[in-house]
Amino acid sequence: MNVYKHYNQEQLNNQYNTRLQVPDYADYFDRWERLSRQTADQNTILKDIPFGAHPEELLDIFPSNISHPKTLVFIHGGYWHLLDKTMFHFLAGHFLNYNVTTVLINYPLAPRSSINEIVAACRKALRWIHENIIRFNGNPGELYLMGHSAGGHLASMLMVEENAKFIHAMISLSGLFRLEPVMLSYLNDSIGIDRENAVKNSPVFLEPANDCPLLLATGVNESDEFKAQSDQLYQHWKNKFSNIELLKVPQKNHYSILEAVIEKNSILCNAIMQLMNIDQNLKRDKYP
Repeated sequence: MNVYKHYNQEQLNNQYNTRLQVPDYADYFDRWERLSRQTADQNTILKDIPFGAHPEELLDIFPSNISHPKTLVFIHGGYWHLLDKTMFHFLAGHFLNYNVTTVLINYPLAPRSSINEIVAACRKALRWIHENIIRFNGNPGELYLMGHSAGGHLASMLMVEENAKFIHAMISLSGLFRLEPVMLSYLNDSIGIDRENAVKNSPVFLEPANDCPLLLATGVNESDEFKAQSDQLYQHWKNKFSNIELLKVPQKNHYSILEAVIEKNSILCNAIMQLMNIDQNLKRDKYP
């Protein structure tokens, strides 16, 4: 029996089981953790700054050495119930090479927190960053937003926030924008979302409040459903943005797409640098 589109339950589960799709996923995690420790050791980091009352509402800041730098906010993935900002510090090492202050946020995780509470926490984090980042050598006038997987979903939910029109550009890496198939899959045992809130928190059914540049990237080697997620958002939002790009990154899967962000001259790295108006020839070469 089909439970979503032409998928039966096992097939739908497999479409959203990224670890099944990428059997060596643990190698990515090990590499990210190693590079992230190196990044934290080699650069100034302000750790676990609270932006709210919840014990998981914390952020880390890697400040640039120049005044009024571009500032990137990164939201991690993990299907809303796994992982931590510290695993992704290696991204800050890359952007510091181009004098970009980088902020990585944590948020309350499911199932202890609902999807509504998780989205609200990210909105709270963005407001805090906009109001306070100047004290940490960031630029509230040039804030860029990036999210991976569930973080791409959360970043897109911030795009529908009326009070977040200050976002300069948004980058989603393998994001999730229609939550109905996630709700119908095995993942809902860990997330606990109902149909009403799946619709309420699906960007494909919402209107963006910001017309900033938008980059939707997926890996060519991802599952059909993950590629369809970005395709659907692109179709729903393409007439709402003057600058929106759907990018299929060759030879990249759900995990390696994140590494393509820091691979100089990769199609994804080039697109991000162009979006952020960064000259790749000005790299500091402090970080490998």
